[in-house]
Amino acid sequence: MTAIATLTPVSEIDLAQFPWAIPTDRYVSPEIAQREREAIWMKCWQIAGRADELPNPGDWKRHQVLDQSFVIVRGKDGKLRGFVNACRHRGNILCDGAKGHTPKFTCPYHLWTYDLDGSLFAVARPDLVGPIDKAEHGLIEVPVDTAFGFIFLNPDAGAAPLAEYLTAEVTERLDAYKLGEMTPVGLDVREELDCNWKVVIDAFSEGYHIIGVHPELLKVIDLQAGNSRHGMFGDHGCAVSPFEVKDAANASLDEQVQAIRDLPSTFPTVAEVLPLFETMIAARRDGDGALVLGDGETVRTILQQATRQTLTAKGLDVSTLADDQMSDNQGWFLFPNFFMTIRAGEATTIMAWPHPSGDPGKCVWHVTAYMWLPEALRSQYRAQPVTVTERGTFPYFLALQQDYDQMPRQQAGLRNEGLTHLSLVREELSVARFHRVWNRWMGAG
Repeated sequence: MTAIATLTPVSEIDLAQFPWAIPTDRYVSPEIAQREREAIWMKCWQIAGRADELPNPGDWKRHQVLDQSFVIVRGKDGKLRGFVNACRHRGNILCDGAKGHTPKFTCPYHLWTYDLDGSLFAVARPDLVGPIDKAEHGLIEVPVDTAFGFIFLNPDAGAAPLAEYLTAEVTERLDAYKLGEMTPVGLDVREELDCNWKVVIDAFSEGYHIIGVHPELLKVIDLQAGNSRHGMFGDHGCAVSPFEVKDAANASLDEQVQAIRDLPSTFPTVAEVLPLFETMIAARRDGDGALVLGDGETVRTILQQATRQTLTAKGLDVSTLADDQMSDNQGWFLFPNFFMTIRAGEATTIMAWPHPSGDPGKCVWHVTAYMWLPEALRSQYRAQPVTVTERGTFPYFLALQQDYDQMPRQQAGLRNEGLTHLSLVREELSVARFHRVWNRWMGAG
């Protein structure tokens, strides 16, 4: 099981191995952004979509990384392949839409045609072309693989396999959640932001900002010093703090129950569990209406029981997940740009890419909320992807909106030349961990 107990308490981690003063030029410098392009974005495995977006042979989608364009297609053999999105003849873009379906790729310039496996199938007017070795003129392939229901692409043709990059421990821990069976529900949004992509990663890698940005969460998240636990797996990591009503030792049982009831305003998927939770609470009240819990029971453990039973009744096998995974969001980060909070039956993913223009003060983020649903219901409740074209017009849920508003303010502050570095604190260990990996990929100290 991937329970909290299998992660390392912050008190047992050697903090001296991490950078705590982070230079601000990595957020604002065009020169560093260009180095990132070569050292990270052209070399790293990165998520390019969901495998179920391309269910049938001939289904394709485009993936853009800065000024580089790739096309991913489902072949006749069922295999996903990735190609540089350019004709081998004169370099014309093959696919200029976001996604589509085709039996073959035909360049609109001179009508050279490629099969779904990338091989050159035919050229227009062979008599004008002359002798040509078709085997030498297939599309340029790039590595593509899948994990956890996601499509991963690496622009580097010589990259190590995805399984090696992710590590066996990451794969085992995330497979337990059955993330590949989850469906986007309610939120699948892509939008340009006025901040560097690392501002997004930093923001979602720590809970310290809850105090200032998400004060309503303080009723249900108890920020106790030293409470967090961490897992470090190669370039990737996980962090979690127990979900616990604030000051549970001194709050009344009914105050704790009310805090759980208030959760849907911030975590809407909790609403699915509340009916059974309320039934369980009602069953534990005496004749005078007082809440009486059994030995070892807490409001937290009742929420966990209600979650486990609700998900099991839906058909999700949660037998390999521990009780704390019923209530506690584990915060996972996969380098370079994937952040996810996940617990049994649900996940929210946030990805951030550099802006296609290369402007270090801008980025593109993609936020998706996932739920596990029975297969018969997945298409019915699947969220339709939204691309926001006018800033501020999409209504994110409360906590996400608060982060959305905060990040451009930080970028504005980072532009001040008198501020040479950020000063991280212990509660921001996950931020320091990310920058340690960034330093290594960039060859920085």
